Amino acid sequence: MSMPLTSKLPDVGTTIFTVMSQLALDCEAINLSQGFPSFDPPDNLLDRIEHYLRSGANQYAPMTGVPALRQAIADKTARIQGRRIDADAHITVCSGATEGLFSAIQAIVRPGDEVIVFDPAYDSYEPAVTLAGGKTVHIPLAIDDFDFAIDWQRLEGALNESTRLVIVNFPHNPTGAILSRDDLDQLAALLRDTSAYLLSDEVYEHIVFDDEPHVSVLSHDELWERSMVISSFGKTYHATGWKVGYCIAPDDLSTEFRKVHQFTTFAVNTPVQHALADYLVSDPGFYEALPAFYQQKRDLFCDLLANSRFRVQPARSTFFQIIDYGEISDEDDVDLAKRWTREIGVASIPLTVFCETPFTGTRLRFCFAKDDATLAEACEKLAAL
Repeated sequence: MSMPLTSKLPDVGTTIFTVMSQLALDCEAINLSQGFPSFDPPDNLLDRIEHYLRSGANQYAPMTGVPALRQAIADKTARIQGRRIDADAHITVCSGATEGLFSAIQAIVRPGDEVIVFDPAYDSYEPAVTLAGGKTVHIPLAIDDFDFAIDWQRLEGALNESTRLVIVNFPHNPTGAILSRDDLDQLAALLRDTSAYLLSDEVYEHIVFDDEPHVSVLSHDELWERSMVISSFGKTYHATGWKVGYCIAPDDLSTEFRKVHQFTTFAVNTPVQHALADYLVSDPGFYEALPAFYQQKRDLFCDLLANSRFRVQPARSTFFQIIDYGEISDEDDVDLAKRWTREIGVASIPLTVFCETPFTGTRLRFCFAKDDATLAEACEKLAAL
């Protein structure tokens, strides 16, 4: 007789990214839903991987990551964000940002703790909080047409003695919102007299447009002391399938993070780590040119829809663009995204799936990290609506 199984995540089904990508595949639709580029990683980086594959770098890497990669990350962080960190004590290479986020949450959150997230919130946060025995508190971002920002008054009202962790995600998926220096000061002021930690998801750090900087939590002295910052190489080097990311945190938080990480995945792909270490040092121009590369994609996508019935405001960051379909339909965004995948052959992601209380209205998210011909074909279909 089989034993009855009670789910630890009873409200969690198949992620919307899997649902929409599978629907796109079934319908032979253009997949602008799941966030993966259609470009290959740079040739020089691939050459370095091949070199290490054939040079004996095929066994377990150190649990914290290949030393050369951790040092390259430390050097980049000092150069870009002005934060000098200890490569041995403060950096842990993890199996993509998702594992980094999961390990960070498990390391910090205890049963009964509250964790604040900002809606629309990336869908991996709450399940990890639930598995840690915590409670997720959702605060909608303040919205002014296409502009999204932290609602400081609501955040202040949500902070209490049970608040263990605040999760921020900027550059923001799915809205493209970014933080300013003043925003970080405001956040520091609200957290100053609390015992809450900060988890900052910064995987799109190198994709910010219109000559605006990415202002990292790492650059803020006060916030750094209570923060874990998660980054990823997948978005930066067109290599989401490699699943290599990293966590930067002060001594005490890194120690706790590593206690979980060593039993979650232990070690990350060794030849890829060595190759990334080389490439970070030899070719910094690649990530420095990334904003211009993706801004051209963004502008093309928006220009091709300029004369359509969609309302579009160019995204400030990431490789996602939100469009408002309110002048075309008032249909629920989940139903509409699925229907348009079937009927016109373009897949997107509905925004309400990222929200506890839907507030985003008639909006869909499209990934423009595709070749120009694919974007042109997709926009031709959309503009005909």
